[in-house]
Formats: sequence, structure tokens, C-alpha cells
Amino acid sequence: MKIGVIGAGNIGATLAKKLAASGHEVKLANSKGPDSIRELASDAGATAASKEEAVRGVEAIVVSIPFARLPELASLLAQVPADVVVIDTSNYYPFRDEEIKEVDSGKPESVWVSEQIGRPVVKAWNALLAETLVSKGQPASAPSRIAIPVAGDDGQAKALVRRLVEETGFEALDAGSLIDSWRQQPGTPAYCTELHLDELTSALATADKALAPLNRDALMTFFMSEKDLTHEKVVAKNRALTTNVSA
Repeated sequence: MKIGVIGAGNIGATLAKKLAASGHEVKLANSKGPDSIRELASDAGATAASKEEAVRGVEAIVVSIPFARLPELASLLAQVPADVVVIDTSNYYPFRDEEIKEVDSGKPESVWVSEQIGRPVVKAWNALLAETLVSKGQPASAPSRIAIPVAGDDGQAKALVRRLVEETGFEALDAGSLIDSWRQQPGTPAYCTELHLDELTSALATADKALAPLNRDALMTFFMSEKDLTHEKVVAKNRALTTNVSA
């Protein structure tokens, strides 16, 4: 499959590497141009490209840029055929992004993204930490494989994304429609808690929409004040506040 990845940060670059390793033809782009990421792309087994090149002639586009910048892609994606699947990996954090009243009022993040860029999206790979993506993937046969949610409105598009998620080393759980994707946003039990399939199913079902942003902000306050913060501490704190699963 031909895949474009827009965003060469921790998530985008890692996805490019994992998808290329699975045999896909991957083009990687960022905001600074291909010359700035040629070595990074080469190391990942991908091709450095401009944003325009990255979305041309592909079957899927992974968007992995800061949430507040997603509207900037509207004109770029307007030129992309309707059958190309767009995958949103982003998360909204008011302390980092500009405050967005619609999202603060309860509109699911990826519904807002879809409206801003003018096309449907599938939400995936947003509910895991960068280190989880880098080092915690396992073969499909592994009994302790971590599961992550995939939400979207188009069944075929979602099935394609679930296959890609599986190829990156994680169990892909159908998390329902995009309107329900708030259940995998920051502050929910499904978010960055490294759960197995049955645990994740329960986490999605028990998510509290009103509580999620309060949990999100409390967690960020804690993380920003904590010294010697490790990956394990982040997962444990997320679990302690949002789930009944111990680390």
C-alpha cells in the first residue's frame, strides 16, 4: 500500500518506520520540507517528501501534527481523491493548543478535525504514548498484546486502518463511530493506559465524558510538576486516575 505520513515527530516518524517495515511504500513529510528530514526518512525506510508529494498517489494519509494546526491542511486535502483514507492521530490539550470552544463544549476532537479539513477521518494511534508505539508492539500471537481503539464512520476505511494498526504491533479494537471517539480522548480510561483487549473494551464502555477533561488537566498538572518522570510512571498515573486496572 502507498501511504503518506504528514508529521515527522515521535508518532509520525515511528509510524512511518513501522509501516515501511511491514512492506508499505511510505512518504514522510513535515512543515519544513523534505531536505530537513531526508536522513530521518531514510532511516525509517521511507521517502522524504513535501506535503504536496506525500498526499499524491497514495491510498492512505496519516496526519500526525499538533491539533491546532490541523485546519491548515484543508486546502491540501481538498485535492486528494475521496476514497483516500485520512487517519487522525492527534489529541487536544488546551495548555498547548489554542483553546477551541467547540471542543471545550464537548464536540469530539476528531469530529472537529473532520469539519475543519472538510473530509472524513478515522481516529487511531492517538491513545498511546510515543514510547508505547516504539517499544511495546508485539506479534498477533502474543497473549499480552496491547490493544488500541480505532473510531470512524466508514466501515471499509476503519477496516483498513485496523489492519494497519495490527501491523504496527497492537490489537485494533473497533471503538465505534467518530461521534463516540471522545471515549479515547485524553483523560479517559482508554487513553495511554496500555490495556489488553478485554480491558480496553470495558474502558471504552465506562468512560465519563464530563470527567475526561478534568482528568486530562489534572494529569498534565501532575506530569509537569513531577521530577524524573518515566514512561512507567505516566502509564501508572493514567491508570490510577482513570481506570480500576493496576499497573
